[in-house]
Amino acid sequence: MFKQITNGCVNLVNRWLPDAFLFAVILTFVVFIGALVFTGQGPVDVLANWGSNKSFWGLLTFSMQMVLILVLGGAMATAKPFQRFLGSIAGLATTPRSAIIITVLISGICMFFNWGFGLIAGALLAKEIARRVKVDYRLIIASSYSAFSIWHGGISGSIPLSVAGPGVVEKMSGGLLHGVIPVTETIFHPMNLIIEGVMLVAIALVCAAMHPDEENTVLVDPSLLATEEEKVHPKKVPADSIEQSKIIWGLLCIMCFAYIVYNFAKYGFNLSLNSVNFIFLSVGLLLHGNLRNYVDAIVENAKGSASIIIQFPFYAGIMGIMISHAPGGQSLAQMISNFFVSISTPNTYPLFTYLSAGIVNFFVPSGGGQWAVQGPIVMPGAFHVGASAALSAQALAYGDAWTNMIQPFWALPALGVAGLSARDIMGYCIIVLIVCAIVTIPGLYLWAILF
Repeated sequence: MFKQITNGCVNLVNRWLPDAFLFAVILTFVVFIGALVFTGQGPVDVLANWGSNKSFWGLLTFSMQMVLILVLGGAMATAKPFQRFLGSIAGLATTPRSAIIITVLISGICMFFNWGFGLIAGALLAKEIARRVKVDYRLIIASSYSAFSIWHGGISGSIPLSVAGPGVVEKMSGGLLHGVIPVTETIFHPMNLIIEGVMLVAIALVCAAMHPDEENTVLVDPSLLATEEEKVHPKKVPADSIEQSKIIWGLLCIMCFAYIVYNFAKYGFNLSLNSVNFIFLSVGLLLHGNLRNYVDAIVENAKGSASIIIQFPFYAGIMGIMISHAPGGQSLAQMISNFFVSISTPNTYPLFTYLSAGIVNFFVPSGGGQWAVQGPIVMPGAFHVGASAALSAQALAYGDAWTNMIQPFWALPALGVAGLSARDIMGYCIIVLIVCAIVTIPGLYLWAILF
């Protein structure tokens, strides 16, 4: 019965899921029509709110931060020391199910530290295991991506990092709330760690259970597993020697790590998107051994960000429509969020925040973008309902990550590494979506009533 449901989801997605960019365009049309019908705006007003500098081009800074997380994290994952580490882990897999469990757990650990790093490291590990074990290639890539469900509870989560910054909570709550929400109340809260751990184990077991029997297993195309030869840079001219200089590389590494120590000594262990990027840049530099190798890694990993670069403005435009409204009216995002606020109690507010975030994320698949859309609604709502502001922010983060399983936007980099399309993996991800809700909803309720 379970295999039949899985096969049904896979077949449905293969028939109906369009290309990821076309998916963004279709969502644009859907939201455009929704704004016309429900917000009282005319077509010219909606068009203006879609294409303005504040919407379509309004997330360029954040887009660059996201691209850097992906590229810098990917550059770390492709360093030879880390690849040797992946090879040693891949050697632990002996059966298809053990291969999938190992892939999910290692990908999840990497996702917790950095989502960009986890996306690329997970796909590389899946490919390495596929070289050694006869495992369904579509499923093992889907399994590596499924670990993305936990990223927003990790240390690169944009919402918990944002509320840890000065003035953010006050701004988002309209002055109703003050101070900062430290990561000890979100990322490193015991309940967050428990939910993340249980979710990861559940995903691993369910993905392993989805593996087809031997005659229905789709093995990888051998051409996708071809190993690239390591580039050799001869020292023909003085510039070549400078690029590969251990002295320059070493001095830069010392400078980078010295700043990291200084930053934490002065400001404490308060991570932000910029500090996470700085850490992974520094570690990537160290692992690659010289500047020439590191530049090559950056160039190679930047290719995976192409789809993100073109789609981010369209999703920013969707955000612009989602938060726009006629004078005295409500936006689409406000309607969704306010509905859940109106039926909430202090203990159920995080649950409804999670559900509303899951819906909005389908149209705004960006943690930072979703925070910009829903933060000004969720934070005042927490104050008026009497719910925990920290838990409400974390519930919003969980909801953002939750429906990424049926939103192909963030799967694109991993799919680029794997040589697959979104259709190949999204059917399996629907099952993971259900599993994550089963774990997260009771977890949020326990967090609300116990703390």
